[in-house]
Amino acid sequence: MLLNRNKLGSVCPPKRCRSEMDTSSASDIVLIHGNSHPDLANKVAERMGIKSGGCSVFHKTNRETMVEIGDSVRGKDIYIIQTGTKDANNNIMELLIMAYACKTSSARSIVGVIPYLPYSKQCKMRKRGCIVSKLLAKMLCTSGLTHIITMDLHQKEIQGFFDIPVDNLRASPFLLQYIQESIPDYRNSVIVARNPNSAKKATSYAERLRLGIAVIHGEQKEAESDEVDGRYSPPPSSSSTNNRTRTISVSVGVPEHPPKVKPPLTIVGDVKGRIAIMVDDLVDDVQAFVAAAALLKENGAGKIYLLATHGLLSSDAPRLIEESPIDEVVVTNTIPHEIQKLQCHKIKTIDISILIAEAIRRIHNKESMSYLFRNVTLED
Repeated sequence: MLLNRNKLGSVCPPKRCRSEMDTSSASDIVLIHGNSHPDLANKVAERMGIKSGGCSVFHKTNRETMVEIGDSVRGKDIYIIQTGTKDANNNIMELLIMAYACKTSSARSIVGVIPYLPYSKQCKMRKRGCIVSKLLAKMLCTSGLTHIITMDLHQKEIQGFFDIPVDNLRASPFLLQYIQESIPDYRNSVIVARNPNSAKKATSYAERLRLGIAVIHGEQKEAESDEVDGRYSPPPSSSSTNNRTRTISVSVGVPEHPPKVKPPLTIVGDVKGRIAIMVDDLVDDVQAFVAAAALLKENGAGKIYLLATHGLLSSDAPRLIEESPIDEVVVTNTIPHEIQKLQCHKIKTIDISILIAEAIRRIHNKESMSYLFRNVTLED
């Protein structure tokens, strides 16, 4: 069965809810992928019982991206599987060109399956920068995509940047199932939020598992918002030219914004003699997680686990994890990280292709997607 009743209380649907496609509907669906994660695309196609479409994506000598679609897509539903990796810019261009190629070839609908949406962390205004997630959303909509399937966006509000439907799937049931089945004596665990911003996610895990929660507060370094830039420059003094003084003179001075003072790392909650499970949506630069793990160890925590949806694991993350007090890092296969696993034996992977396959099947058959958000515990 694709979905079944388990410890979290999800309800078992009828047997026809498997992700294999009916013969009549499978003829109208074309599944293609770029170079970002072919292994995931092949797993999804295998679960759906269809063949991945003949699409060739390559780069010319001047690094321009070329796309050649071998099969006819006229009047068909196209699903493009392309996730974000460390080569995010090429991943985006491949997706845009594939979508536009299908659009100009008269495809009926084009659905972008983007398990990890690149630039999703740049969803807020930073100094004199810009909200890159909104720019990316406009580019994807313009390229011809009619629907997007993604997973665990950094902020749910990113869905509002798109002018097309966005289904934000959740990987938490897989991670919750891993905690219940693969962590011995998980009842003696405490869910840890690495910072106050992660407290909401940690609370959700703790409530579902009926466990306690701890929050790490403080920073080792200054936040970007505390760095000095031109926006903090004082207003012009009254010694300016007469014309300028008449224009900007005010009777009340502009109060100075007091700087933030980050306290040292502290833990709010009891972790002594407990299994510490840190949860987050993305593991990329692991220095903050390593520092948090060291603090947990100092405060008497037993084993330390790190669970996240997306495992980007850039730079020397595998080495830092290997040398850290973290006992295990568990991520899903939304991002390829086979090389990192060879460098660090602590990294474990959970396959979420079955969830993506079921989402595609439901969209193609015009079935409700809400079931995947209410009863989302799956098994192979």
